[in-house]
Amino acid sequence: SKLMKNVKKVYKRIFILVIFIYVIYTFIVQQKTLNAYKMDEDHYNQKIEQEKQDNEQLNSIKENVNSPEYIEDIAREKLDMYLPNEKVFVDMSK
Repeated sequence: SKLMKNVKKVYKRIFILVIFIYVIYTFIVQQKTLNAYKMDEDHYNQKIEQEKQDNEQLNSIKENVNSPEYIEDIAREKLDMYLPNEKVFVDMSK
């Protein structure tokens, strides 16, 4: 009878230990998953901020696209067109 009580105590302690280890393991796995989600969230927040900045730049260009200054700049940069009396300097080192 005393031996059976001791065996039951040992089984009870082993059962409690197994439950404790399972709880700790589950906590660690969930913490790793949460950390991964946090990193994803930070990454996506950075992308959102970058896209907001790009959107602001595009809106600024959209507002100025029909202005004479913008048209002149595009003509100079993309089409190599200049005003008749405009002096053009060429960098020969490039």
